[in-house]
Amino acid sequence: MAQKGDVFAFVDKTELEVIDEIVSRQILTYNDEIMMVRVIFKQPGPGGVPHSHPHVQVTSVESGVFDITIDGKTSRLKAGDSFYVPSGIHHGAICIEPGVLIDVFTPMRQEFVQ
Repeated sequence: MAQKGDVFAFVDKTELEVIDEIVSRQILTYNDEIMMVRVIFKQPGPGGVPHSHPHVQVTSVESGVFDITIDGKTSRLKAGDSFYVPSGIHHGAICIEPGVLIDVFTPMRQEFVQ
């Protein structure tokens, strides 16, 4: 895992945390105000149950294809697309084609580093 306050994060030197058989993640860099996370989807399927959190989230699709649901509205996103999730809004992702999402949270997700 990148250390808090690191100004550079190198993907090949950042710990990969396996979440389940579909999803792994890398905490790239963060401080108390912001966090960047790389989420890797190895195969099609749900990327965790739909959820909400108090953090504001923006996400860029690095690769793959995903059905993203935000507040009951679903869109299919591909590499280069992005989305925004306001604080407290229910959202989720289903991987259609394996790929990577880059999530940015504010404030940082403390539960990711415990």
